[in-house]
Amino acid sequence: MPQRKTALKRLRVDRKKHLHNLKIKTSLKKILKKFLSLVSEKKLDEAKENFKQVVVSLDKAVSQGIIHKNTAARKKSRFSKKLVHKA
Repeated sequence: MPQRKTALKRLRVDRKKHLHNLKIKTSLKKILKKFLSLVSEKKLDEAKENFKQVVVSLDKAVSQGIIHKNTAARKKSRFSKKLVHKA
């Protein structure tokens, strides 16, 4: 356990940030999973609508510094390929 006031505050801040980042990451994973299930079930109209939400949520995660921009770009590219190849 930290001894100094600043270390205690840093511990509190880090815990709060961790929970915030975790919340965003789990919601992002749910959105990505939903998209993949729609593509595998061949519900392409719904998947196209959901793809917009995927792109927006990935971009938000990048802007908040939760995931790296290249990771988001790679995921967007792979998901768009899946969408095109299934159509």
